[in-house]
Amino acid sequence: MAQTAFASVKLPNALVEQARQAAQPMRRSVASQIEYWATLGQIVEHTGLSVQEARTAIEQYEAAAERSSATAPASVDALTARLLAAQARGSLAERVREVVQGNQARARTA
Repeated sequence: MAQTAFASVKLPNALVEQARQAAQPMRRSVASQIEYWATLGQIVEHTGLSVQEARTAIEQYEAAAERSSATAPASVDALTARLLAAQARGSLAERVREVVQGNQARARTA
């Protein structure tokens, strides 16, 4: 797995505490929780999806990746790295578009 470059940033204590509380039940690190929120926010902002639609797209993308891969990510950090790599390649955005189109088609026929 390729090394990921990191940079330090200053964040408000309240945000870090919120991330700590949200990360705990998901067994994520604080940094992974903030990365997850950032990825989710980017998807929502760039696609116009609702947060729930973006979460669903991420879950479906990961489920498809797990089916096509014999090995699951070893950690939440590994999962986050895969999501960020997919985002950089554009395959995550492609999957999000597929989910949106499918949802729109179902809405039209309902």
